[in-house]
Amino acid sequence: MNAEEGLAFVDTNVLLYAYDRTAGERHRRAAALVGELGARRRGAISVQVLQEFYVNATRNIAQPLGHDVALGRVRTLSRWALHEPRARDVVGAIQLASSAQLSFWDAMIVTSAGTLGCEVLWSEDLNDGQVIAGVTIHNPFSL
Repeated sequence: MNAEEGLAFVDTNVLLYAYDRTAGERHRRAAALVGELGARRRGAISVQVLQEFYVNATRNIAQPLGHDVALGRVRTLSRWALHEPRARDVVGAIQLASSAQLSFWDAMIVTSAGTLGCEVLWSEDLNDGQVIAGVTIHNPFSL
């Protein structure tokens, strides 16, 4: 990421690695990315990401975060650019899921990134380098 880039959307999986200290190299890369985006005020997420992060961080990582720690992370991440989907976003994601052959949830993430004007979506769930609806997917773990 360079200084002239705009907002970059971060998918839940990258955030989870950023806070999962047992994830080795993935933790290191994700923590560096999330730290840089936060410091430069270039990070973007959605309500969906906050919800998924909380549930997975407290239940589904090797060393789950305690409620208070996870809540603190959610509060901090809530200060990033935040997409709060509306009904029209859900309809758009349904259409994108069909046209781009994505799961609804992945289409919702792409829709949120696009709505916030992000050109980049950091995720390991989609194909690195793929462009979907004007958003370029980057996998921080394949660099």
